Formats: sequence, structure tokens, C-alpha cells
Amino acid sequence: MGRYLLRRLLQLVPVFIGTTFLIYWLVWSVPGDPFAGKCGDRRCPDSYINFMTEKYQLDQSIWVQYATYMKNLFQGDFGVTFNNREVADIIATAYPNTLKLAVVALAIEAIIGLSAGVLTGLRRNGFLDNLVLVSTLFLIALPVFVVGFVLQWLLGVKWGIVHPTVSSEMRLSELLLPGFVLGSASMAYVARVARTSIAENRRADYVRTAIAKGLPMRRVVGVHLLRNSLIPVVTLLGTDLGALMGGAIVTEGIFSINGIGRAVLRAIVTKESATVVSIVVVLVLVYLLMNLLVDLLYAALDPRIRYE
Repeated sequence: MGRYLLRRLLQLVPVFIGTTFLIYWLVWSVPGDPFAGKCGDRRCPDSYINFMTEKYQLDQSIWVQYATYMKNLFQGDFGVTFNNREVADIIATAYPNTLKLAVVALAIEAIIGLSAGVLTGLRRNGFLDNLVLVSTLFLIALPVFVVGFVLQWLLGVKWGIVHPTVSSEMRLSELLLPGFVLGSASMAYVARVARTSIAENRRADYVRTAIAKGLPMRRVVGVHLLRNSLIPVVTLLGTDLGALMGGAIVTEGIFSINGIGRAVLRAIVTKESATVVSIVVVLVLVYLLMNLLVDLLYAALDPRIRYE
């Protein structure tokens, strides 16, 4: 296991460098004046533009800029915005809010999606199975902003069951609705994947053997069937954390959450390339580490998998 872990960590290095360079190149190649609007309605003086261009090395090639950025990044320096605000401060302020929202969304999709998938996988072609299939198809088909606006209006504005927006305290009760909205599509996929996996493994020889030995059905499902059926679900859930954090722009906008999504959107509008690159780099790190964690969980779920 130790050799496998070391090998996987070494494999992450070129992937991290390649993805970060691609992100940096895409942001660097976006056309437009990065100093537009920095001096109000009038055009910024040439002296200011020349000073800022030299300060942020915008006159250098992309290779020099990227090398400088990576050197500073490995020293813990994420750079500064054109307004001299540390990007690390922006990330430190917004990242915990998005992480809380993503964890709540992940928990909701895991609990509801997995429960629905197990129940329908054990009792296929019944009323509950058809209801879950129709409901999940409905959630997959609807865009996130439609689900968000409808639930916000119904539950928050019309019926007053929950707060329509999230306060700065980010209480758990306030995050349940935006967490459900953010994880709604993924919850539908989890339910369908779990349903298919449970239905396929239910006909496996080891399940029939466990039933023939007289084991209680609860133990057959909870210990044998569910454990082996969780691998595709864990894969989906593990890789979904980074996707949820990166895709929270719409949800954070609807529920007024000061998170990574809104920070990226503001940075794109104001052409703050350092902020965009640094936030995406953090999301890439989360995604790579979650992929590694999922691979390690395979061995815990399936004893036939051994890493050397």
C-alpha cells in the first residue's frame, strides 16, 4: 500500500503541473484590457498602465509568468489582485463557505440518493421504483437555477418554511435548502447508479450463498450486498466534491452565499486573472486528492482489491 500511495502521489505532480499550466494559459489568453474600469469611466493613464504591466509582469511571456507564479505558489504566495488585495485572503474568506455548502450537498445526495437506490434496487418494477425513476429523471432534466428559484420561492418566500437566503453565520439549517439544490442532479445520478449496482449484485453467487446459509436479510444486504455495490457510488461521490465546489456559482448567487463561485465570477468580470487561476488551482488539488482517496477506499470496500 505504501509503494502504491507513493507512486500515486508522484503521478499527481505532472497532472497538477499540466492542469495548472492549461488553466494559466487559458486565462492569460483571454482578450480584453485587464485595466478597463480601474480608473472609473475614463481610460487609465499610460503611466499607470505601464507601471501595472511591469509590476505584474504582463509584458513577459506566458512561460516566465507561469514559472514565477508556480515559484510563488510553492512558497504559499497566491499573488495579489490589481487592487493590492492578497488572493490568499479572498480564498480564506470564500473557501470555507463553499466547502460547507459542498459537504452539505454531498451528505444530502449520499443519504437520499443511496437510500432511494437501495430501496428501488431491492424492489424493482414497483410503485416506489417507478416513482424514483421519474423523480430522478425530472431532477436531471431541470437546470440547477430552475430548481433553486422554484424551491426558494415556494419554501422561503411563499410558505416561509426556511430562510430564502443564507446569512453570514452559515448555519446548518440555512444550508439545507441550497445544499439540496446544489446536489439535486448528483443525487439523482447516485440513486440510479446505486439502484443498478444493487440489482446486479443481488443475483450474484455470494448473495445466494449468504441467503442459503440462513443469514438474516438485513445482514445479507448491509454487509455483503451493500458493501460490494458501493464501489461505483463511492467513485461518483468522491469525484463529485470538486465538481460541487466548482459548480456552486449559480447556487451561491441564488442564495447570496459569499463563496468560491461568486469570487470566481467577480474575478472573471473584473479580469483578475490571479484570483481565477489561484481558485481553480485549489479546486484542482481538491479533485486530485479526492480521486486518490476514492482509489484507496476501493481496497476497504472490496477485499479482492490489493494495491502493491
